[in-house]
Amino acid sequence: MDQDPTRRFSVRAEIYARYRPSYPPQVAELAERECGLRPGRLVADIGCGTGLLARLFLERGCVVYGIEPNREMRDAGRQALAEFAGFHAVEARAEATTLAAAAVDLVTAGQAAHWFDAEPAHREFSRIVKPGGCLLLVWNEREPAEGFMRDYEALIARHAPEQSRVEPNRISRLFGGKEYRTARFENHQTLDLEGLRGRVASSSYTPPPGTGGHALLMTKVDELFARHQHQNAVRLLYRTEVYYGPLGAVL
Repeated sequence: MDQDPTRRFSVRAEIYARYRPSYPPQVAELAERECGLRPGRLVADIGCGTGLLARLFLERGCVVYGIEPNREMRDAGRQALAEFAGFHAVEARAEATTLAAAAVDLVTAGQAAHWFDAEPAHREFSRIVKPGGCLLLVWNEREPAEGFMRDYEALIARHAPEQSRVEPNRISRLFGGKEYRTARFENHQTLDLEGLRGRVASSSYTPPPGTGGHALLMTKVDELFARHQHQNAVRLLYRTEVYYGPLGAVL
């Protein structure tokens, strides 16, 4: 598997756009309460991908600079967010966004944050955010539960052991060692068989489409769905975890 995180999703961009879970509206509501988010505010969404997190802020009238190094993901984001005049896709990395100093009111990142080189990324976030501006990191983590969720976790562990997890130390480093606050919200996807297949295939740690490992995994996904489906659907449970607060001093 290609170890460069900027290329891991090149063959998965379309699948990612269609089948990844979105983020609940409570994330934007929290940003309004705690980070001063308002219509017209400028947001840098780092590792923007297909725009799942950026959409929350665009729907509230913000201007969003979607920082994304992967061409296929960037193109998918442009297409998904074409209705929003305030969206600007930027070819750049977390550690070098190309944005001007003190350019944005809020820096955000979704699932991509675990790929960032923490210290250089923190320095860049501190450079581009206005004085008093915030950093807001968001993850959808699968929620442990009996039945389908238990068997789903076991399947992924067997066929895709290289899973990415939130690392508290990395989060602290992205905030520059400064204290941050946390929030948690419920989230879920209701998926038919095609949706479940797509959700599994969208993950960077699963075997890529066109490989024998992928074909075997999809066979197991079909079996999992057949065991647990109710009215031709299964429910994938998440907890959306949010880390937010002002950026610390540059390291």
